[in-house]
Amino acid sequence: MSALDSPWIEVCPIDSIPLRGCRVVRTRHMQIALFRTASDEVFALENRCPHKNGPLSEGIVHDRKVTCPLHNWVISLESGEAAGADKGCTRSFPVRLDKGRVYLEASVATAP
Repeated sequence: MSALDSPWIEVCPIDSIPLRGCRVVRTRHMQIALFRTASDEVFALENRCPHKNGPLSEGIVHDRKVTCPLHNWVISLESGEAAGADKGCTRSFPVRLDKGRVYLEASVATAP
């Protein structure tokens, strides 16, 4: 299988995502926030809070959650679901780590 046929797209080295921070990648249709936890897990969410479309990439990463900088909604990095009494969800995307490199599922690049 050639790289072009692969279901995964190499995005960046894990070290380019700050520990307990985020890096944004852009596709044709959206921004995707890549979050790195203190334990080097990486998660991908659409870069918008389900509450008021705030930029999750500017939020605070804690455990497997991010707090939106606009109104303090707490969003699960695993599912994109709002925590607690808040209701809403942002899209989450499959991520793979291999030899210090971060990969997104190729279908993400064409998702509307």
